[in-house]
Amino acid sequence: MNSDRTQAYGRIVKTLEDLGPAKLLDTEQVRIRDAADTLIFASDADRDVLAAVEDVHTLAGHLVESGRWTEERAAQLVDDVGACGPLAPVA
Repeated sequence: MNSDRTQAYGRIVKTLEDLGPAKLLDTEQVRIRDAADTLIFASDADRDVLAAVEDVHTLAGHLVESGRWTEERAAQLVDDVGACGPLAPVA
């Protein structure tokens, strides 16, 4: 874990505090927090990490399609969740 990952996690927590009650269902908040928790504690890009990122990406798309979030806000959420995770090895 490093400072960048913990800062990204902090941004997600702030998003959930600021927007969660008004713009997210309880189950959506849980999905986001679960994904962030999975990534922040992961040491490598395993199957659980990939599934968590994919789930948040799907949720973000739904939030945009339903008109509840802007594309920019949803993209920031996806980026922040991804930034919580381990860095992919450079090939």
